[in-house]
Order: sequence, then structure tokens, then C-alpha cells
Amino acid sequence: MPHEVSADARRTPSVYNVANALTLLRLLLIPVFAWCVVESAFVSQTWRMAAAGVFALASATDVVDGWLARRHGLVTAFGKVADPIADKALTGTALILLSLAGQVPWWATALILFREIGVTVLRFWVIRFGVIAASHGGKLKTALQVAAIFWYLWPWPAPVADAAPWLMGAAVLATVVTGAEYVIQVIRIRHRGDRRSD
Repeated sequence: MPHEVSADARRTPSVYNVANALTLLRLLLIPVFAWCVVESAFVSQTWRMAAAGVFALASATDVVDGWLARRHGLVTAFGKVADPIADKALTGTALILLSLAGQVPWWATALILFREIGVTVLRFWVIRFGVIAASHGGKLKTALQVAAIFWYLWPWPAPVADAAPWLMGAAVLATVVTGAEYVIQVIRIRHRGDRRSD
């Protein structure tokens, strides 16, 4: 008699899927991106454009892998862990390199990294009580961060390049506001979890 597979097992997606492959690709692109930035030394336009292109491609995989995972039921435990790590690693690498080049203030990089790492830790802390879904504010924050970093990387002419600090300022503001929102969500989820366990 053939072994029957339960309905739950049939619904569980394989870790080997296109969404997770895109997340892995994003992780692999990070050292490529860093190498392009270092090679450019923010002097060679060719390398700067390459760095901006790799960063844009890596950032695009974040949008696509999430959409594929939700649309086609490809959400896995690996993806839940690897996706935010890949996002933070890409953004963090870019910000640190830009700060080393003297383009982004260190306080802005430190503030963004503190928020991103802190929110990731909080997500894992309350994961057994509930999942903190990405909010519209969080998505706007990510879009502003990506836009600001890309603006710094691409060799725009002087008038256009001047928009970079304003974009980064908006990204920092959105980072702080959404960080506070996540802390409030964590407190509520944790409180509900504690009440259920009483």
C-alpha cells in the first residue's frame, strides 16, 4: 500500500524554490556590490554605475521574492529568516561603505543599522506569539533607503546629486518613526501572549 502524504505536507512548500533562490542571489550579490564600490573609490564613473546597478538588481530581488512567495505559496521558514537578513546585510553594507567614503554621516548609518537590527531581533523575540507583518510605513522606509543609497551611488550631475542628502534625511525620519511603531506592536503582541499563557 503506497504511503499517503498528508494534506499539510502537500501544502508545505519546498525550501528549494524560486523565491528562496532570489533571496540567496541577493546575499551573493552583496560582496559583488562591495567590490564594485571599493574599485570605484567614488571616482570612476564606470565602477560607480556598476555598483549602482548591482545594488538596484539586489534590491529588486527583495520585491520579487516576497511577491512570489506570497502569490504562489512559497513562504518557508528559511525565507522568513534569510530574507530580512539579506535585506539588512545589503543596506548595511551600502551605508557603511558610503560613510567610509564620507558621503553619509556616521550617525545616520548607525541610527538606521540600530533600528534595522533591533527590529529584526524583536521579530524573532515575539515570533512564537505572532508575526509582525511589514507595514505600509515600513515599505516606504525601505523604498526611501534604497532610493537614497542609489542616489548616492549613481554619478548624477551636480544639481540632481544634491537630492541625495534630502532623500537620506527622509529615510532616516521614516526609519525612526516606523521603528517606534514596531516597538509598540511588539509590546502589544507580547502582552497578548503573556495573557494567553496565564
